[in-house]
Amino acid sequence: MKNSKIVNKIMHFLVHNGILFTVVVMCFVHATLLGIMTAAKLTPLIEFNILSVIVYIFCIFLCRFGHIMPAYISIIVEVSVYTVMSTYFIGLHNGSFCFLFSIVPIIIYFGCFLFKGAKRWIIALLLVLNFSIFAVLYFIFGDAKPYYELTPVFRHILVIFSMFVMVFAVIFYNILYIYSSEVEMTDLEEKNKELSLDASEDVLTGLLNRRGFMPLVEKYVKDDESKPFCISFCDLDNFKRINDSYGHDGGDEVLRHVTNIIKREMHGCDICRWGGEEIVIFMKDVSFDAAREKMENLRKDIETNPTVFFNRRLNVTVTIGVAENDSEHHKPEEIIKLADERMYYGKQHGKNIVISEDVPEF
Repeated sequence: MKNSKIVNKIMHFLVHNGILFTVVVMCFVHATLLGIMTAAKLTPLIEFNILSVIVYIFCIFLCRFGHIMPAYISIIVEVSVYTVMSTYFIGLHNGSFCFLFSIVPIIIYFGCFLFKGAKRWIIALLLVLNFSIFAVLYFIFGDAKPYYELTPVFRHILVIFSMFVMVFAVIFYNILYIYSSEVEMTDLEEKNKELSLDASEDVLTGLLNRRGFMPLVEKYVKDDESKPFCISFCDLDNFKRINDSYGHDGGDEVLRHVTNIIKREMHGCDICRWGGEEIVIFMKDVSFDAAREKMENLRKDIETNPTVFFNRRLNVTVTIGVAENDSEHHKPEEIIKLADERMYYGKQHGKNIVISEDVPEF
């Protein structure tokens, strides 16, 4: 059981930091090739591998700052150029073409994340270009004498190493694909079945849903209508843009991340996923001033703690409306409606704000 959790943590890290892991491995591959070429005294390829290592070090910094597309393109261009260069200098039969095929799963795996909908044709185009490079090299250099003749020892080392890189890439990215698309879907289906008998929780976030939330609020009010409480209505800003840019997987990751922040900051409160990106917080025995302060702190925490999704930092903000039970509003439905109206007013006036005062009629 413990080993299973460790494996899941490792796989989760690799899925969400896959591009960073890839450029680190590519940097290591070219550092190894640099050592081989230095031992073989192949000056042009020594210089090119030094340049490749520099390129991947730069890509590491790109990934750290969430720039996935430039790193993706850099991998494809660098490997393609290296294949052409190495084939020209040492021939096609020293395994150079294996590096070209090793990026096929990289093109597909990360391409499916970067290109959505109709743009997926770009992936097909990249694969066609990849194979076209191999075909051209095969017809030009298939029987041509290489610029440098390698000794059998170095030839065997390069062939084995390049084959290993190709096989590793195929296996590794297939494992990532299986984990992210099948294992996670299976877990979600099992969780849905478990929760089908008790539909008081939201499957994605683990928060209460309306069916589980409203009876708690109504019971609290029914026991003693004079007890103070406050309700906050929260709505993530520009959430549709996140779904459009990063897909529903990205949107789900943002919701889970924000939910964890709210759970941590609002410990002891009843929290409900009202619908979509809307979250309602029920604060028992809390004064209105204290509730406003809590919501302002929560707003700042969400703003300053971005979600990490495939090594990209997704910044998100929240607009919050706060209401309390008073002489005019004591029914839970009325207070939720008032908090919702204040939140909506905040949406129309700048977003990323806490509204706790009465707002003009719409």
